[in-house]
Amino acid sequence: MSLSGYTDILQGPLAQYLQISEKIGGDVAEQSKLVSAAFEAQLLYLKLAAHTSKPPLSETTTLLSPTSQQITAVQEYREKHRTSPFFMHLSAISESVTALAWVTVSPAPAPFVKEMNDAGQYYTNRVLKDWKEKDKNHVDWVKAWVQTLTDLQAFVKQHHTTGLVWAGTGPSTAPPPPPFGSLPPPPAIDALSLAAGDAGLDRSALFAEINCGQNVTKNLKRVTADMQTHKNTALRQGPAPFKPVVARKPISTVLTAKPPVFTRDGKKWLIEYQKNKTDLVVEDAEMNNVVYLFKCENSTVQVRGKINSITMDSCKKTSIVFDNLVSSMEFINCQSVQMQVMGKVPTVSIDKTDGCQVYLSNESLDVEIISSKSSEMNILLPKGDDYVEHAVPEQYKTRITPNKTLHTEIVENKG
Repeated sequence: MSLSGYTDILQGPLAQYLQISEKIGGDVAEQSKLVSAAFEAQLLYLKLAAHTSKPPLSETTTLLSPTSQQITAVQEYREKHRTSPFFMHLSAISESVTALAWVTVSPAPAPFVKEMNDAGQYYTNRVLKDWKEKDKNHVDWVKAWVQTLTDLQAFVKQHHTTGLVWAGTGPSTAPPPPPFGSLPPPPAIDALSLAAGDAGLDRSALFAEINCGQNVTKNLKRVTADMQTHKNTALRQGPAPFKPVVARKPISTVLTAKPPVFTRDGKKWLIEYQKNKTDLVVEDAEMNNVVYLFKCENSTVQVRGKINSITMDSCKKTSIVFDNLVSSMEFINCQSVQMQVMGKVPTVSIDKTDGCQVYLSNESLDVEIISSKSSEMNILLPKGDDYVEHAVPEQYKTRITPNKTLHTEIVENKG
């Protein structure tokens, strides 16, 4: 039944996702082939689990290698095609395909699948926003992929609630030979020779001692101070106490350090993997250009002139200073970042970001600030030569009105 349920996913929403990916074509179709291979690799792993017993931990990594390699290939395809017109599609798959690592999660793999599905939600929403009015295939593409992971979550919850079930009895591989010099197995209980008469005498003596009343403790030795471990530290030495086996973490792709990038590719300026750089300047940019920062740390970037938009993705302790934007400034998956606008910015979007300081100019007081799943957001408004800080609300209270609608209001922090 477990294999049948997984096969239904492959033949149902996943097949639909692959079919629509072929219709869209380009990088979407190429990446979908890697996704298909990842699911097929996991199917083989589930078949192994259905017919064999759980292998030793040393063998699990080898058995999971095909699935892990395909997940890595999906993510690397996105990294190598950042200038693709379908970059949001590639990112949606790259961020959520790690749901296939549920086989290594215990004791709650189903919530892990949902978490990975939610991780790609930002990008799937961007696909819907950008293509909803242009091509319905992209809307169906999003629905098919989200449904694939939703069905995968339901499958895991039903058949592998607390972790992957190894239902077979046979070994997954040939068992290793016993170590040299190992002790022989203990003798069976039947082999123990104990005379019935002697056993009866022993038991009678035991019961006689137990039934002697208060005198049962008179022969016990008194524990003196030098025999107490809390007073005699020397007695504490010995083997380490037993420690329970900690549940293994899900498979994660270890990204090696990558060289910094500062280049212009057509209309897009790519600034990636910059660390401890405070003199980065984008000059001679045109109005239709965009600037994309990715995984920069402890750096400052200045953008001169008027451009279309700026996106800061997965950056830490990074600042951006710019003159004017036609569209928006976006923060995604960032930590402790800052922006300062010298002229005009219509929209500031903050998503999945912890710690964001937004310095506005007098020309940008009509800006729209959109935030979601973020914390520690502060808007600093100009006042003379200084700034006044205002916190963006993070906590809300929702009530049901008599008309059965929802009324939401900000909860003020009294502290």
